[in-house]
Amino acid sequence: MANEHCTLSVHEGEINTFMLAPETHLHKEQVDKGLKMVIIDGLASEVVVCLTSGVFLVAVALLLGASNFQIGLLAAFPTLTNLAQLLSIIWMRYYPNRRLITVSSVFLARLPLIIVAIMLYLPDKSSIYLLMLCMFVHYFFSSVGGAGWNSWIKDLVPEDQLGSYFSKRSRYMQIVNIILSLFVAVLADYVQANMPDNMFALYAFYFATAGLIGLIGTFFLSRAPEPYSSMSEGNLLQLLVLPLKNVNFRRLLIFNAAWTFSINLAIPFFIVFMLKSLGLSMTVVIFLTVVSQLFSVLTLYQWGRLSDRYSNKSIIMLSAPIYIVCILLWIFVGIYSRNILNLGLLFIIHVFTGISTAGINLALTNIGLKLAPKQDAVVFISMKNIVSSLFAALGPIIGGILVDIFDERELRITIEWISPELQSAGKLLYLHEWNFLFLFASLMAFISMRLLGRVKENGEVGHMLVKRIMKTRFKSGMKEALIIGNIITWHNQIKAIIQRRYKTATPEESS
Repeated sequence: MANEHCTLSVHEGEINTFMLAPETHLHKEQVDKGLKMVIIDGLASEVVVCLTSGVFLVAVALLLGASNFQIGLLAAFPTLTNLAQLLSIIWMRYYPNRRLITVSSVFLARLPLIIVAIMLYLPDKSSIYLLMLCMFVHYFFSSVGGAGWNSWIKDLVPEDQLGSYFSKRSRYMQIVNIILSLFVAVLADYVQANMPDNMFALYAFYFATAGLIGLIGTFFLSRAPEPYSSMSEGNLLQLLVLPLKNVNFRRLLIFNAAWTFSINLAIPFFIVFMLKSLGLSMTVVIFLTVVSQLFSVLTLYQWGRLSDRYSNKSIIMLSAPIYIVCILLWIFVGIYSRNILNLGLLFIIHVFTGISTAGINLALTNIGLKLAPKQDAVVFISMKNIVSSLFAALGPIIGGILVDIFDERELRITIEWISPELQSAGKLLYLHEWNFLFLFASLMAFISMRLLGRVKENGEVGHMLVKRIMKTRFKSGMKEALIIGNIITWHNQIKAIIQRRYKTATPEESS
């Protein structure tokens, strides 16, 4: 009878999965399968992001004649449309089926990418305004689905595995991004150099591929089970006020808002700066992006372990200052006359950007999930995303306006040496349209870090302790690699030396 009951439960689970209905109880096998399905959809989502955002979206926009303000607005869409998560809350309030809401929204989000592909394939009818409309719809429905997804995955992933699971998922996604980004960037540069008239067709192929793979990923996402959950009783306004009444969560909202506004003043314009001002090729820009992602992948596992073992807040306190310094270093890019110096500085910036971004993004996601109460997680997480998105969306919009303001303004600080034998001058600092923006963004980000200290997290560990632990592990790892590793292989090395001497002596003995 026990086996029969287990079989019936499995069949019921399969039926609920097919009907996209939530389940009151999930078996371990269902959870494990669901986590795999979420990873597969994550890989498909990364293909969509890789082919339709960042460098390629900026390149398409520039090809269609977009202004700085329009590029800033495009960059603001992903965060601005997070306001649509209010619709998810309303929907889930009366129809508590997060999987159906998420899958339906993600499906609708990926259809406009195919419309963009058709538009670009017919370049005579291409328009920057039509591109912006389609991308707005894409981001809008992605945001609607995002609220349900966050709450759904919070209940699906065991809490003690949040850091390790999301670090694993992020590693896989970034590996896909690295491989795909390099390939499509080289292809774009080749077409640009040899068949420039086919650039619209190439980008149309990118968007069509992203749309189709995204739809396939939606199918796999629909196969992940959903634990049953219900929201608190009360009207919608009372529910939305709950995160604001929670003092600790309110402090997290304030920090998130300040941080996302600060960094989004500059982030969307790094690519534009490299393409327009520095004149770098698509391959070089993508290569630098891949460098950043590669170091992010290499450090994600360690950040995830530290997050699970210690606290997310300490991870932010360690990684955020590194990221701020990276933004600050952008003001020195382009002041050198030698391209090799600029490329070397860009390489260093992207290495440490990848390392710090891995820790920041993982910790910010996990601390929001951790501080949100289980019953009303969707409301708390959605409010966090909405508040952060409002300020993150303001970042690139205001950034685009500031770039235009500083377009005709410069600040140069030079050092000169004058003597009878030699006259020499060197640039210490050269600020113009982009560099002014990067300096301002780094200062704002530094100020926002002061707000993180007020946030309290269960199991919180001082970041200085985590820093000492990381140093100790690094030193022990180096010792193991350089000393212990050599000791372990000494017998093999001695054996190889004896064999070489024996082979050398053998001919003499035989003679």
